[in-house]
Amino acid sequence: MRILFLAGDELWFRHLPVAHAAKEAGADVILMAPFQRYGGHAESQGYRIIPWHLSRRSLNPFRESRSLSEVIQVYQRERPDLVHHIALKAVIYGGAAARLSKTNSVVATITGLGRVFTIQTRKMRLFRAGVCRAIHTALDHENCITTFENEDDLELFAEQRIVRRETTRFIPGMGIDTNRFSPTEESSDIPIVLLPSRMLWEKGIGLFVEAAAQLKAQGLAARFVLVGSPDLESRRYIPESQLRAWAETRVVEWWGSNGDMPSTLAKAHVVCLPTSYREGVPRVLMEASACARAVVTTDVPGCRYVVRHEENGLLVPPQDASSLAAALAKLLNNDELRKRMAAAGRSRAIREFSEPEIVRQMFDVYGGLLGAKWLPSEFAIPHERVTAADQGIAAVAK
Repeated sequence: MRILFLAGDELWFRHLPVAHAAKEAGADVILMAPFQRYGGHAESQGYRIIPWHLSRRSLNPFRESRSLSEVIQVYQRERPDLVHHIALKAVIYGGAAARLSKTNSVVATITGLGRVFTIQTRKMRLFRAGVCRAIHTALDHENCITTFENEDDLELFAEQRIVRRETTRFIPGMGIDTNRFSPTEESSDIPIVLLPSRMLWEKGIGLFVEAAAQLKAQGLAARFVLVGSPDLESRRYIPESQLRAWAETRVVEWWGSNGDMPSTLAKAHVVCLPTSYREGVPRVLMEASACARAVVTTDVPGCRYVVRHEENGLLVPPQDASSLAAALAKLLNNDELRKRMAAAGRSRAIREFSEPEIVRQMFDVYGGLLGAKWLPSEFAIPHERVTAADQGIAAVAK
């Protein structure tokens, strides 16, 4: 069985348990992406990798034609039994390549719609119409299933007839390792509100700084921390000079990038993501839930799936610093409420976001496409480890 994963960003392959499970069972797994830093790591784990010359922000027709041509050539050479495309550019180019190379089984994963489906200027509406036509063409394959990370995006695509509803599935994300992202006790030090994200304006970074300033002016004792680096592939990245300027005011701290997210989340009392655009399903919010941390986020697609208001966190209107500040204060000032929501988040992460659950759902999709070729009994699906901490958390959540 040969399975080829095509992604528009190499970082997807840091968190793809379905690829790992297939490889462990003996499938020939190929990873194709614009590798820069992660390729060596992927090769050391036994994957075959194929570099893809793709820029996420490019709209240059000559450069994009070259990127498409590379995919077509690889599909014609490798002849995979199944291809799995992750994120919009990979969905569009991979769908065209699958059609031209007569690849029989295709899975397309829509990971979020971002600025293209959020901004309402005339120019963006025209661009969006073109993108929708390209996506429709890519997904109009006789043996293709499209998976969506949130139900809002699925409904939008079905209502606008970009995709046929009967060829869609809702699968929330790529799976969280709930053994690695596990509960820890809150520190007794001054509370920390953590915003872990790519440093983009659309992620609500400026809004977070404004809310932090409001709360400090009110005398609330807390530390407000940004974790992440500018995404230079995005036109809307926040310059490092701006991040340093904010840190110098002491309203917020900027810790930069951190490769050990479980230990970083363990330092937080509350995790915050005040994004203003259409997320797929924010991985960091699922990781925070798995670590038993209450969350404050915005009421936008993706975020409102992970966070159920007043259950495992609080939802606030987008682009509203005062509402964000009020929600953060509510959790920081109420230890019992915060810990109850944190426990509910952990319980839900195990039920709905864990790697075994996501792998099972995705393997069902593969089996439906491949039929007799697919032997799911041969594939090793990982199992959860239930700890004493989880048993205690389950009691708190009730």
